[in-house]
Amino acid sequence: MQAWSEGERLHLGAEAEVISGTWHGRPAVLKKRRPRGWRHPDLDASLTKKRMTNEIKLTIWLARRGAPVPAIWDVDIEESKIIMERIEGKPLIEVLRNNEHDEELLINVGKAIRELHRNAVNHGDLSTNNILIDKNRNPVLIDLGLSSREYDLEGFGIDLHVLHEILRASHPDVKGAMDLVLRGYQELDEELGKPQPAPGGMPPEAKDVLKRLEQIMMRVRYHGG
Repeated sequence: MQAWSEGERLHLGAEAEVISGTWHGRPAVLKKRRPRGWRHPDLDASLTKKRMTNEIKLTIWLARRGAPVPAIWDVDIEESKIIMERIEGKPLIEVLRNNEHDEELLINVGKAIRELHRNAVNHGDLSTNNILIDKNRNPVLIDLGLSSREYDLEGFGIDLHVLHEILRASHPDVKGAMDLVLRGYQELDEELGKPQPAPGGMPPEAKDVLKRLEQIMMRVRYHGG
């Protein structure tokens, strides 16, 4: 990793540390997974390696298909490090809190999520921290450490439900936010037609995912969520 030039720390979380810098002179970030002290070291190393490998494979595959994810430029599995393209912009949580959003932006967030799902990948941690809005106001989905390739409606419905709950709890003043996201989610299928087969199966259509989301929300209400 001699081509890496380190800058400042951007984030220190329970799972990973993120540091800005350059890679061969291009703006980049280094993501280094942190040991989880409460787990046995061998188990922690095994889980970290598995999660990293999953994130790397799916992110590279999605990027090659033109999905809105950052490019990965270098990997060191043994050191638990990934160097990737730095997206210049702000997380959606900041954009919403600063009232810098409009209807079009939220519709495009829905389209970005649908693009992931059309490729049979569910995010697994779809929060407003993991959706970046770049300088051209395009959404980019980051942190695919919990992502997986899915063909079952439930995973996609849960992705949307997680975002719905976060928008409701953290951004209650942004009226109709999830309605706009779901509008964009469905519009992408209307623009592109039915999804194409992905490795291993056929991704579900947007209308079917939205039906499952309704079912999930009814279950949550029924159980007092």
